[in-house]
Amino acid sequence: MKLPRTTLILVLLALGLGSFVYFYEIKGATQREEIKEQNQKIFSFVEDDVQTLTVKTKKLTVNLERSNQSSNPKWLIKSPISEPANDAIVSYLMDLLVKGKGEANDGKLRTLTTPANQLGQYGLDAPQATIDITLKNQQKHQLILGKRNFNGVFVYARTDTATKPDGNVDVLLVPIDFENAVNRELSEWKQPVDNVKSTPLPSNLPLPTPTNAK
Repeated sequence: MKLPRTTLILVLLALGLGSFVYFYEIKGATQREEIKEQNQKIFSFVEDDVQTLTVKTKKLTVNLERSNQSSNPKWLIKSPISEPANDAIVSYLMDLLVKGKGEANDGKLRTLTTPANQLGQYGLDAPQATIDITLKNQQKHQLILGKRNFNGVFVYARTDTATKPDGNVDVLLVPIDFENAVNRELSEWKQPVDNVKSTPLPSNLPLPTPTNAK
């Protein structure tokens, strides 16, 4: 049966509208969300890109390097001691560096522009911690942590962006979890010592000889 021309046009319009809704509202929304998340990230590298980490706090500097061995541990402490690192502790910090998001504004990472000589009001003139990151391709990145913001939810920070020609710098607001990730004792960075396993007794031990009751 031949469809009337008007009906055919309506069918084609409906198909076109359905395609538009799918590509823009459904598929497009997923792509826009991915772009939004990427714009809010502090860094763009992935975990496997990182070769070394240097975490410097006011009381300790720890140098970490990715192990060349495929087995655990994945990370090694190179200084101030030379020992296997606690992979869980390093992974916690790594997740923040790779997946961590700063405070956003209109879907983009929010930055505060301030003169370089006023970094002290954000605690960035004498930072609580500095994280230096070296990638496998020898690119270097840095995250400097200052003090907490007014409500204690975020920490003021600077990345490896240089001072602008007008003398201003960009300040970020990053999750307070970074404080917990870097302010640690040296013992926490070291690989935990496994519990000593008890050695089983041999099965051929002689049975005790019963004594005659007197």
